[in-house]
Amino acid sequence: MIDISPEIVAYDLHPDYLSTRYAEELKDIKKIRVQHHHAHIVSCMAENLIDGPVIGLSFDGTGYGADGNIWGGEILVADHKTYRRAAHLSYTPMPGGEAAVKEPWRMAVSYLYDTFGDAFLDLDLPILKRIDEKRIKIMVEMIQKKVNSPYTSSLGRLFDGIASIIGIRSHVSFEGQAAMELEMLAKKTTVGTYDYDWVSGDVHRVLFQPIIRGVANDMQKGVDPSEISGKFHSTLVRMFSELCGIIGKETGLNRVVLSGGAFQNSFLLTGLIQTLTRNNFQVFTHTLVPPNDGGIALGQAMVAAAAVT
Repeated sequence: MIDISPEIVAYDLHPDYLSTRYAEELKDIKKIRVQHHHAHIVSCMAENLIDGPVIGLSFDGTGYGADGNIWGGEILVADHKTYRRAAHLSYTPMPGGEAAVKEPWRMAVSYLYDTFGDAFLDLDLPILKRIDEKRIKIMVEMIQKKVNSPYTSSLGRLFDGIASIIGIRSHVSFEGQAAMELEMLAKKTTVGTYDYDWVSGDVHRVLFQPIIRGVANDMQKGVDPSEISGKFHSTLVRMFSELCGIIGKETGLNRVVLSGGAFQNSFLLTGLIQTLTRNNFQVFTHTLVPPNDGGIALGQAMVAAAAVT
């Protein structure tokens, strides 16, 4: 037993976390809820001893968003106290909720259905041969009827979906497995990117449909999956670098912080560091604190400290 009497408790927004329930049951103590991706960015800021505001790229698999959806493909403008969402991946349903994490083919169905509609069933893709058509149609029906299909903007789930579409893996033993194998497969010398686009506004909404369409078309042309993975990774680097340029002009900020579990991907991490640096951004990453949820507690503590000072 640690003999301490804390005055403040910081905890995640997610209402179903045991840590959240525990924190909210505490009596006579100041409670500060901290959004997951804000905590990621602040943890990297703390490690690098910088104060905000910064442009923060917070990419991972799952984090409870302020709107009740599952976030994970976020570009924030943040300091220690506050944040605002400047851009994010478009939402798509996760049919089966957490089951979609263990079975990436569900995310593949979601992205394909969102991009092609019912016509995706006519595509010549490995997933449509590996997974029973009845199960696929059940997923589509769940999406259509919004049954146990929470919305997500997660980059981790996009990695899962791409990995399944190109035939790498339809089921995983641990979260991130499909994304790791997609990275390992990627051909680093691949030239070119897929089309990409976003809807501009107060919050830029990144459209995944052009990328999904490009990946599916390449698969049908017989392009090697290593080339497809390389193009996909290069697309993300170019797209998010361009968005940082736009947000930098909007805000006058030139410091970019990279955090979240997706930055365990060296292709994505190195590519963004190099491209952003060439574009005259100062880029900050993790070297001591884990970029994944192992670093969340530091960010939560720093946000709470800033809130009471």
